[in-house]
Amino acid sequence: MPKHAISGLHRLTRTHKLSVAGVAAAGAAALVFAAVPGADADQGQSQATNVENVKPVAFSAVGTAARAQAATITKQADNSAAEGKAEAAAAKKAAAEKAAKVKAAAAAKAKAERAAKAKAAASRSKVRTAIPAAAPKPAAKPVAKPAKKVYPDNLDGWIRESLDIMAKKGIPGSYEGIHRNIMRESSGNPMAINNWDINAINGTPSKGLLQVIQPTFNAYHVEGTSWNLYDPVANITAACNYAADRYGSMDNVNSAY
Repeated sequence: MPKHAISGLHRLTRTHKLSVAGVAAAGAAALVFAAVPGADADQGQSQATNVENVKPVAFSAVGTAARAQAATITKQADNSAAEGKAEAAAAKKAAAEKAAKVKAAAAAKAKAERAAKAKAAASRSKVRTAIPAAAPKPAAKPVAKPAKKVYPDNLDGWIRESLDIMAKKGIPGSYEGIHRNIMRESSGNPMAINNWDINAINGTPSKGLLQVIQPTFNAYHVEGTSWNLYDPVANITAACNYAADRYGSMDNVNSAY
């Protein structure tokens, strides 16, 4: 029987197998009857006797052939069923092996990803460790205020302190010009007062080192100095401020001003 015919028996049940065997037996019987010569009308009794003697032998041969063919078909069907089961088992095994490979590949990929992440984290940690932390900036030292300059309490000290104040306020004048005019006006006495000149006659006598009247002192008073007209530094700076406005500088004054 051809291979494709046998493979078609995979789905035969036992009932199907017996039906096939019966058909095969009937076919064999037909072949035997076809082989036995027919009884013609003109044949004698001897031929009839021969037919009766042949009939049992023919049916016996038919039964044996049918059983042999049925057994062969049943065996082939069983073999086909066994082959089907084997193929199904092999397919199931192959599917299981494929699934196991896919699972193993996924596990290997996940493991590799975890290893890569761990390596990257370790690398970042190493870089952070390698870079030293910025050293803290030293605390800013407080800016020391310059010590207040101390001037001697005498004519020299008064003139020098006045010159420093004048320099900050932009008032011109020199040590020589101030000293020269002080010596002419008061001889260096901060409490000097003129009670005989025109100013005194008018009720506003000149006072202090540079003989300044009160209205002039008030008008040209320099901020940061005392408002006491007899104060040496206040008197000098106010007088120099007036002289700068009237004459350009105390240095230009050589007489009463």
